[in-house]
Amino acid sequence: MKIPKSADIEEAAKRISSKIHKTPVLTSQSLNEITGCNLFFKCENFQKVGAFKFRGATNAVMSLDDQSARRGVATHSSGNHAQALALAAVMRGIPATIVMPENAPKVKIEAVQGYGADVIFCKATLEARESTLQEVLDTKGSVFIHPYNNFNVIAGQGTAALELTYQTQDLDFVLAPVGGGGLLSGTAITVKHILPKSKVIACEPVGADDAYKSFHAGEIIPSVNPNTVCDGLLTSLGEMNFEIIKSLVDDVLTADDEKIIYAMKLIWQRMKIVIEPSSAVPLAVILQNKEMFKGKNI
Repeated sequence: MKIPKSADIEEAAKRISSKIHKTPVLTSQSLNEITGCNLFFKCENFQKVGAFKFRGATNAVMSLDDQSARRGVATHSSGNHAQALALAAVMRGIPATIVMPENAPKVKIEAVQGYGADVIFCKATLEARESTLQEVLDTKGSVFIHPYNNFNVIAGQGTAALELTYQTQDLDFVLAPVGGGGLLSGTAITVKHILPKSKVIACEPVGADDAYKSFHAGEIIPSVNPNTVCDGLLTSLGEMNFEIIKSLVDDVLTADDEKIIYAMKLIWQRMKIVIEPSSAVPLAVILQNKEMFKGKNI
């Protein structure tokens, strides 16, 4: 299995630099006081489509040769990757087909359609998503861009951490939420190359703790009936992502939904920016492990 290296992330950064937003890093004196450490927030909520997913989707779409690109792209996603791939395809001038579960948030369905993608609905199970997507690939010949278990997607997601290392002082810890592991694996590759003394911590809700279980078992333990407010972190780890996480991530820590919602509201109130629950998990982990992070740059 070919795994991305730091050079692939640097290449991705050059490839997508004119297409993405360079997002700011914000700090909050009041949150530093509450947590007892120095926090730096990489604001991918200000990215196009409102999520880091646009980096990976754009890198994957822009990496296609012309012959493959003409076939168009396809994926299954209930939200951010769907929007990201739809917009990246528009920017390259190629068709995109997105398989979405029928219970996907209406606002995300409308956004995907608004970018001009062809949306096909399916039952809200992984099996239905995969079988419906396979029909699309068979009939249209589209190129499948996996939301996270994809070389170029991982390299693209790693560019967020690459920017972060340029925008901050030396960091003791870098924390990232983990669902499928695209952001986390790209982050780990970047951080361990540029800041080898920094620890990379994966952050996960207790109600969807497959990464925690997999990390400690040394093999992928798929998520079964996850139950959390963090709808962006319900997915099980991808194989490529897990290979990277096993070798480069220092630990996986969890937080309960009550603490995650509290952390999300703190960011709304103190920083005056809107984030979703999945994004608040790292702050929740810090709040649950204050001694571990005391006085550190995070």
